[in-house]
Amino acid sequence: MPRTHDLGGLPAGAIDQAEHATEPWERDVFATVITSIFDAGLINLDELRRAIEDIPRDDYARLGYYERWTIALETLLIQKGVVTLAEIEEKLRAIDARGHVA
Repeated sequence: MPRTHDLGGLPAGAIDQAEHATEPWERDVFATVITSIFDAGLINLDELRRAIEDIPRDDYARLGYYERWTIALETLLIQKGVVTLAEIEEKLRAIDARGHVA
């Protein structure tokens, strides 16, 4: 069975190849992933790709590119014991309480 991301040969619409502005949070995700890979050595590109490909099919289809990176990074950092899900949820509650988008 093909993996979620393997769409080769399936019908699809046109691909929007126009340039688009990145959101600040997307740049933050990119920087965090690159830092985790190259500077901190916490994960590698193969692990990131595997974690993205392991996202359930329905979630993968509805999530954007950097949202997938975010899910994958969270998954890997939890798997490696760098952070716990409880710690992530606590931080998100604190951000939400300050009135920022969580």
